This record gives sequence, structure tokens and C-alpha cells, in this order.
Amino acid sequence: MPNTIGSTRHECPDPLRVPAPHLRITTTKLPGTAVIVRLDGEADQEDRRKLDDVLSRALQDRPPRLVIDLAGQAFCYSVCLNALLAARLDARAAGVEMVLAAPPPQTMRLLEITGTDELFAVRSSVRAALAGAR
Repeated sequence: MPNTIGSTRHECPDPLRVPAPHLRITTTKLPGTAVIVRLDGEADQEDRRKLDDVLSRALQDRPPRLVIDLAGQAFCYSVCLNALLAARLDARAAGVEMVLAAPPPQTMRLLEITGTDELFAVRSSVRAALAGAR
């Protein structure tokens, strides 16, 4: 039996673990219909201001609908949830319908656990979020 006194264990990095991508935000305007804001990657504290700015700009022209496409979201932390909640209030004050589209299972679970799933209109896809009247 080997002597383990004074030995240290070295962790080998997991070659299969891919670091989560930093937040990338894409905005698409559909004049007279909606603004679609797509979130790809993870939003951390450093991204909060950028996320808030993009969501505020998306509401400036008061589109009929603001669709937040979450299909590419790697993970939703409280930073992202708080930004979505703030945008919801801003959208409501501007008379803009806000819809969350294609939230991944983890994001949906976070919404359910926090009870915020009751506050948001949630659709399975951007297409579904754009369909139908108010």
C-alpha cells in the first residue's frame, strides 16, 4: 500500500468540458411587428450593463412586441433573470408586449422556482412568439 502522507492529488483538466461562451447579443428589427433580441452564451455580472442597454434600446421605438430569444442561452443566472424582470417593467410602461421565446430547460426551471414564470409570456419558439395578436 503506497504511503499517502504528504502527497498531493493533482486534478487533470477535463478535456471534454467546454467553457461556456461569453454573452453574445443579436438584435433583429421587424418594422411594425417586433424587435427580437437573441441571447447566446452566459450572462454574468460583467454583462449586466450591456444587456440592460440592449434591452432599453430595443424598447426605444416602442415596437408592438419585444421577443427575447433564449434558445442559445447556455445558463441563466440571477443577473440575466434580473435584467429580464427590469425589461419587463420597462416594456409594460412603454406599452410593449414582451415575450420570452424558447427558454432552455434550466432557464424554465429557474423561472418556475422563482415564480417568475407567472410574470412572463413564454413561447416555445420565436415563430410562436411572433404569431397571433396581442
